[in-house]
Amino acid sequence: MIDGPYFVLAVLGALACGLAAGVFCAFSTFVMKGLAGLPPAQGIAAMNRINVTAVTPAFMAVFLGATGLCAVLAVVTFVLWPDEGTVELLLGCALYLVGSFGVTIAANIPRNDALAKVDPESAEGAEYWRTYVSEWTAWNHVRGVASLAASASFILALT
Repeated sequence: MIDGPYFVLAVLGALACGLAAGVFCAFSTFVMKGLAGLPPAQGIAAMNRINVTAVTPAFMAVFLGATGLCAVLAVVTFVLWPDEGTVELLLGCALYLVGSFGVTIAANIPRNDALAKVDPESAEGAEYWRTYVSEWTAWNHVRGVASLAASASFILALT
C-alpha cells in the first residue's frame, strides 16, 4: 500500500511529470509551429534564445525535479516490491527517465547544440532549420507522451 512519505513522493511525481508533459505539449502544438512559420534566420535566432533561457531555475526545477523524484521513487519501489502499485510506479519512473530525460539528453540537446552552431543567414542554416524543426518536434512528441504516460501510471498506482 502506498502511504506516508511514499504517497507524497508518488503524488509529487505524478504532478511533476504532468507539468513536464504540459510544457512539452505546448512546444509541440504551437510554439514550434509558430517558430517554423518565421523566416529561417528569425526562427533559428528565436529557438537559440529559447534554448538559453530554458535553463532557468523554474524550468529546471520541474524537469530535473521530476527526474530526481522518479529516481528516488524507483529505488523506494524496488525496496517495497511487490507491494500494491509497485508495477505502475516502476513503469511511470521508467517512462519518464527514459522517454523524457533520456530523450532530452540523446535527441533534443544535441540538436539544440547543432542549431547554436549554424549561421542563421546561410543556405545551410535554412536547410538545417527545416530538418531541426521536424526532428526536434518529433522527439518532443515522444517526451510529451512519455511524461503524460508516466503521470498516468503514478495516478493508477495511487488508486
